[in-house]
Amino acid sequence: MDLKKYVTVVPDFPKEGIQFKDITTIMDKGEVYKYATDQIVKYASERKIDLVVGPEARGFIIGCPVAYALEVGFAPVRKEGKLPREVIKVDYGLEYGKDVLTIHKDAIKPGQRVLITDDLLATGGTIEATIKLVEELGGVVAGIAFLIELSYLDGRNKIDNYDVLSLMEF
Repeated sequence: MDLKKYVTVVPDFPKEGIQFKDITTIMDKGEVYKYATDQIVKYASERKIDLVVGPEARGFIIGCPVAYALEVGFAPVRKEGKLPREVIKVDYGLEYGKDVLTIHKDAIKPGQRVLITDDLLATGGTIEATIKLVEELGGVVAGIAFLIELSYLDGRNKIDNYDVLSLMEF
């Protein structure tokens, strides 16, 4: 299936010059969303995943159905102040400033094989921060899966030591 034909490109969103890749037009078609999810499940199955981790919010949209299909748990990575129990955190850079990501301190057991999921690989900052959280807790990043990779932003350079699946490239 050619997933690219189900991505809606929205010009000048959220600001002028950005060509936003809208995945809601994949998600609103059950057979297309299932196909994309199944491709990531196949990839994850080959890596013997114990846990799926995804940054908010679109990492949840990708990761939760994958975790469900694999019959493994899902651990959310959230912005600071959103998780109710003890967390670890990492600061990371955005193109317009800094932010903080957190994960529950007990979310990952040492040695667990983790799949990180997100909708899009752009500059790689969010995924690089998520990797740091997983590894700080002793998890092994066994794979990273995206629906879309914006190859012209070179985000893969930040994660080139990891096994990466991108279902589409722009």
